[in-house]
Amino acid sequence: MIRYLLLVVDMSRAASAQDLRPNRLACILGLCRSFIREFFDQNPLSQLGIAIMRNGLVEKLTDLSGSPEAQVAKLDAGKLGSPAGDASLQNALDLSVSLLRSLPPYGHRELLVVFSALATCDPGNVLDSAKACKANNIRVSVVGVAAEVYVCRRITEETGGTYGVALNETHLEQLLLAHSSPPPATSAQAKAELVRMGFPQRSTEEASSAVFVGLEARLLSGNYTCPRCKARVPELPCECHICGLTLISSPHLARSYHHLFPVPPYHEDSKERAEEAAGVLIRQPAMRDEVPTSTGSYCFGCLREVSQPGAAGQLHLTLRCGRCKQVFCFECDAYVHEQLHNCPGCEFGGT
Repeated sequence: MIRYLLLVVDMSRAASAQDLRPNRLACILGLCRSFIREFFDQNPLSQLGIAIMRNGLVEKLTDLSGSPEAQVAKLDAGKLGSPAGDASLQNALDLSVSLLRSLPPYGHRELLVVFSALATCDPGNVLDSAKACKANNIRVSVVGVAAEVYVCRRITEETGGTYGVALNETHLEQLLLAHSSPPPATSAQAKAELVRMGFPQRSTEEASSAVFVGLEARLLSGNYTCPRCKARVPELPCECHICGLTLISSPHLARSYHHLFPVPPYHEDSKERAEEAAGVLIRQPAMRDEVPTSTGSYCFGCLREVSQPGAAGQLHLTLRCGRCKQVFCFECDAYVHEQLHNCPGCEFGGT
């Protein structure tokens, strides 16, 4: 549920190539901004930091935090300067180890590198740094913009990450956004951990009630009060700057929780499945007495008429949940698995 991700952007001279429009760097920065917003939308309890590779060094732009707008504001091409020098994967790996190794063990530690170069200029053996990442449970993934590089493949395989090379701008966006969803947990990360969290209430937004908020002591009217130490913070989710308690709201917890129990994929319906489902549904009082079941030709989600399994002259375009046995159209299937994250039939009482 909680991820700690360091995003490293390659700003070596290779990022000035114009195979992507207007150039690689501008395209990458724009897609990284979209990725950051999607990352926090999918993982509101997680934290993200940004670093850049340039002139053989790695520069940390932001610390790990849960504020998407603060991170996006740093990815301004005008403020970052121009690409120069070589990229150093070893320095990026060493930075990730120094930043992530002390974090709580219940969170996923991840490094995501957007790599434009075809080589890495390192002060030592980059594979030794990869072993250090593996020893500290840091998952390294690389999104390549040029051709595939062997050392990137080796590092990602060593640490359990993924490596993909973009074919075009659309493919690059798909590769980046694929990392917005949490990676599968390993056996070492599958242990249950209890994390203390607070649910603060928002204070009034009247101008007359403005107070100094947060570590920077900004004068704000709307704020949240930590339930443990009564300190005021400007936004959620965050970590209390006084007592260190993680402060969230219930929607943040709900949006993170669905990744642990995803809705199983629906299977294409058939005449045999329809007959089996009819026998199951007739024995469920909640389905039989309260609502008409969709064993016929109606989608359970939107009640739109769909073709029946095995009907002559009709194209069969329905899917069926393996648990509640209800029928869904393709539009509802996409909505359930991509946005709702709950099966309506199962929630109603089908299981």
